[in-house]
Amino acid sequence: MQKIYKVFLVVFVVFTAINVYALDWQSDMLSEDNSKFVFSIASAVIGLILLFVLHTWSKVGVKK
Repeated sequence: MQKIYKVFLVVFVVFTAINVYALDWQSDMLSEDNSKFVFSIASAVIGLILLFVLHTWSKVGVKK
């Protein structure tokens, strides 16, 4: 994995972990207090998926 992909992988994992920790597990997931954390977790997961897609695409044209 290239260095830039590793950096973004760490960033997205840290963002996800911080937001999971900040959730109020006693209230509803889509309550007003939790909605900003849920959307942030969702965007971090989408970022992780796109990171792996871009990494896979970068390996397609490379010859060994």
